[in-house]
Amino acid sequence: MADLIKEELADIIFRQVRDPRIGVVTITGAKISDDLTLARIYFVEMGKDTCTPETQRGLEQATGFLKRELSKRLKLRRVPDIIFTPDESFAYGGRIERLLAEIGEDNAEQDN
Repeated sequence: MADLIKEELADIIFRQVRDPRIGVVTITGAKISDDLTLARIYFVEMGKDTCTPETQRGLEQATGFLKRELSKRLKLRRVPDIIFTPDESFAYGGRIERLLAEIGEDNAEQDN
């Protein structure tokens, strides 16, 4: 169910949400509570390590529209409440890549 909601939300945001605060957003994951009443949706802004507050607010204000569209597409009796959470793992991964690149540069300088 989480993967289906993730895919549908990504498509709705890409094709139908026209809020200028929501730029290029990628839905990276979804976790659904055991009773299917709450969906935590993880997202990142493309090209950025952190999420801007404007994007977060834009997604939160689009929640009602997103729930209606999910209801139409999935034909669920009750659509879970949606909470958008920035995915911090991308920032962490970017930091590790930068550190590894620095180590590689330092090793190259020491070899010369």
